[in-house]
Amino acid sequence: MAQERYIPRLQGKYQKEVIPSLIKQFGYKSPMQVPRVLKVNLNQGVNGSVNDKKLIDVAVEEMSRIAGQKAVATLSKKDISNFKLRKAMPVGARVTLRGVKMYEFIDRLVSVALPRVRDFRGVSEKAFDGRGNYTLGITEQIIFPEVDIDKVTKINGMDITFVTSARTNEEAMALLKEMGMPFRDARKEK
Repeated sequence: MAQERYIPRLQGKYQKEVIPSLIKQFGYKSPMQVPRVLKVNLNQGVNGSVNDKKLIDVAVEEMSRIAGQKAVATLSKKDISNFKLRKAMPVGARVTLRGVKMYEFIDRLVSVALPRVRDFRGVSEKAFDGRGNYTLGITEQIIFPEVDIDKVTKINGMDITFVTSARTNEEAMALLKEMGMPFRDARKEK
């Protein structure tokens, strides 16, 4: 008897709802033309890591717990004497998610973490790079339920980049909107 393969909820939604909706919206000829999320990059710079090396270990541990995958420390590329920074010193943490873990993370981010942000009105529509990629800045890592608030010694923010196969910002925005990303309505802000 063949074992059934696990498909995350958001991936199933993408296949059943998002693809047909985007084909209708943009007039694609084939489902293979429909843009998809290729990977999600999480990146966190750690302030004060030059003086306290334990901050990097804590950041890597928290990032690993949030992503569900082992994070790695990022190293500085050059010496900066004003910051007492030497080349190859750890200055942050990062992790790249693909496949099942990526869909699980996006689902948790949209349905659990973002609603926990104080005074949340949606994410900015202006953070696209022109090539279909979207970067979201988060100011506190404690919005993720995986982080134990009692053990947090320092509040750090992080950047979350959604790398898509979309060619334009409009296609990428439609894709992320269909996947549940709560964009702020620019017309209501004025």
